[in-house]
Amino acid sequence: MKFSESWLREWVNPAVSSELLSEQLSMAGLEVDAVTAVAGDFSGVVVGEVVACAQHPDADKLQVTKVNVGDEELLDIVCGASNCRLGLKVAVAKVGAVLPGDFKIKKAKLRGQPSMGMLCSLSELGMAEESDGILELPADAPIGQDIRQYLQLDDVSIEVDLTPNRADCLGILGLAREVAVLNALDFQTPEYNAVAPAHDEQRQIKLLAPEACPRYLGRVIRNINPGVQSPLWLVEKLRRCGVRSIDPVVDVTNFVLLELGHPMHAFDLAKIEGDIQVRYAKADEKLVLLDESEVTLLPGTLLIADQHKPLAMAGIFGGLHSGVTEHSRDIFLESAFFAPAAMAGKARQYGLHTDASHRYERGVDPQLQRKAMERATALLLEIVGGEAGPVVEAVSESHLPAANQINLTAAHLTKLLGIAIEASTVERILRQLGLNVQTMAEGWQVSTPSWRFDLAIAEDLIEEVARVYGYNQIPNEAPNARLTMRRFSEAEISLSQLRQMLVDRGYQEAITYSFVDPKVQQLLYPGVSALVLPNPISVDMSAMRLSTWPGLLQTVLANQNRQQLQLRLFESGLKFVPDAAAENGIRQVPVLGAVLVGSVGQGQWNMTERPYDFYDAKGDVEALLASTSASERFEFVPGEHSALHPGQTAEIRCQGQHVGWVGALHPEAERKLGVKGKCYLFELELSALGGRAIVQSQELSRYPANRRDLAVVVKSDVRFADILATIKKVGGNQLVGLKLFDVYSGQGVADGYKSLAIALTLQDSARTLEDKDIQQVVDQVVAALKNEFNATLRD
Repeated sequence: MKFSESWLREWVNPAVSSELLSEQLSMAGLEVDAVTAVAGDFSGVVVGEVVACAQHPDADKLQVTKVNVGDEELLDIVCGASNCRLGLKVAVAKVGAVLPGDFKIKKAKLRGQPSMGMLCSLSELGMAEESDGILELPADAPIGQDIRQYLQLDDVSIEVDLTPNRADCLGILGLAREVAVLNALDFQTPEYNAVAPAHDEQRQIKLLAPEACPRYLGRVIRNINPGVQSPLWLVEKLRRCGVRSIDPVVDVTNFVLLELGHPMHAFDLAKIEGDIQVRYAKADEKLVLLDESEVTLLPGTLLIADQHKPLAMAGIFGGLHSGVTEHSRDIFLESAFFAPAAMAGKARQYGLHTDASHRYERGVDPQLQRKAMERATALLLEIVGGEAGPVVEAVSESHLPAANQINLTAAHLTKLLGIAIEASTVERILRQLGLNVQTMAEGWQVSTPSWRFDLAIAEDLIEEVARVYGYNQIPNEAPNARLTMRRFSEAEISLSQLRQMLVDRGYQEAITYSFVDPKVQQLLYPGVSALVLPNPISVDMSAMRLSTWPGLLQTVLANQNRQQLQLRLFESGLKFVPDAAAENGIRQVPVLGAVLVGSVGQGQWNMTERPYDFYDAKGDVEALLASTSASERFEFVPGEHSALHPGQTAEIRCQGQHVGWVGALHPEAERKLGVKGKCYLFELELSALGGRAIVQSQELSRYPANRRDLAVVVKSDVRFADILATIKKVGGNQLVGLKLFDVYSGQGVADGYKSLAIALTLQDSARTLEDKDIQQVVDQVVAALKNEFNATLRD
């Protein structure tokens, strides 16, 4: 936003310099990017009047003039500007004047005619890059007055870089409000009196998309004179704000945009057929824009249209065929509120960016439309004449933004700022910002004004108080760093310990997005509907993950495509499980997942290389479970999972509750994903690993331990975990060790059976066990296995 300092000071005039004003704005969050003079450095230029103008006798493109500058004698000046004419008020650089670039005016002769000065153009005064002809001043300009004083050229243009939430400062009104608050002043707004209708003509307005345009005002103005030129004061105000003068109607709408921060548009009434409609674009609808480019309108683009055709892209760009031209006599003036959500990104879809779209995307005051209409109407009638009709308004109150109610406590304010600010100061700041403040016992209840829709929570108000109070008034104090030892429970197993354990076992940690490719996830979880993002980063990152496996597998593919075939990766994070009973229908579960692909002993001279198998993954899972010091609570149960290989899948349970999976990747998924080599996966819910059983110490036995080996034959489908549980149950306290050291099937063992070699370690803490005691335990174990599993001792 670029604005003229003198224009701002017409509204509020603090007793500060331009430099201090710029610093105030920057410290308040309205960062000043540049401060530039509105004219070049010159002197000796005054207002003059051309009282005689004749053709130069020896040059076709020169004129010989006599100019009255208020002195006793008229000045003879030769001028080459085509717009020089009798009676024109001009800017005259007298002999001795110094123009920008240290160009000094001296007496001269041009083609034999004396020239005692120069008639100046805007470019020659440093007010424009280029210009056509000399500067034309109003007829009432006082002859002889210094041009710097007359045009108030001791002024600067200040350019501020506004953050997207401060759309209220995209106009002099908002900037004046800010400056007034920063200097504890009142600001003076111009009078915005309603213009009385001079006729009854009107066009009805239909809001066919009230959620995108909840308020639209229109007014017919007849019999304007589009041939007149914009007055110099209007052209100058626009120029100093970086806007080029075009014609009086456009200049007025641009003036209101700069003054109030509210975009407006004018249509040629003769080009409008029937009533006005505010609607979305239809399929394959086209529009020729004011820059003569034709666009095919996209679905979701809001239009201003009549009963037969589109007239303009709402809040973005006007249409060529409905625009005001030098032949327009009657116009239709619009003033509307378009919802920021409906405007966001629409201009960029067409490669456009306009002053109007810049403001509407960030938000315009939804209560400012009538004021803007009356202001523009009054200026148009003053400049181009005409008769105004009544204002027609269409509004959907339910779709207009409502004021936010925010509670702010003094304690919260003090906590966040680190200092205590007087309650009276806080109230003054908030009220000067236009907020409605009610005092409560512990703080304030604040209602936001229509132009500050960016204020929604207490922290927003605290930021407002801080920036207006002054960040430089908040003392710099180093925080007191009191270190206290964190309470640590011996039973606690931190996530970092589990991660370090996997790193020690040769894994590398991967960090992937919680958003995954829905196609990959559907391959692993067919039939499960994951949460799909309405506005994803990209199509292949549009679904919330149901496990860590989709991200890990895609990481495997990325590494294998770069010749990295030996991979052990793990990741910790959340998975998002659909659950109707959960809040928002999604249950967030912290998990630890991993993937193995490659081989053991690859490239090792002292090891035989073999591919990873199910038991490598299971061994890593058992190591994690062992960290709980109560691994007997967990069991591996054969199961089925859509992403895992049938027959090589185990469900992990903790005291009967599901806590994870381990197994080989399903061959179909392996083929479709393109994974090279056998891939093994596991995933554990972290809640099952969150704590360990406290180990209870006891005295070591002073008596010898005894080992007995058993080889029992059981059916192949008998789980060793069940055999283990049976042996522990009947072994009693004397059974201190139990280990499976061989599994055999083949010659000597019947088909459908397997031989399990089990080592039993027996020890008593009070005496030395005799052979009969040991044999008794062994006999009990053999009997129990025979009863439970029909097991027999192997010969």
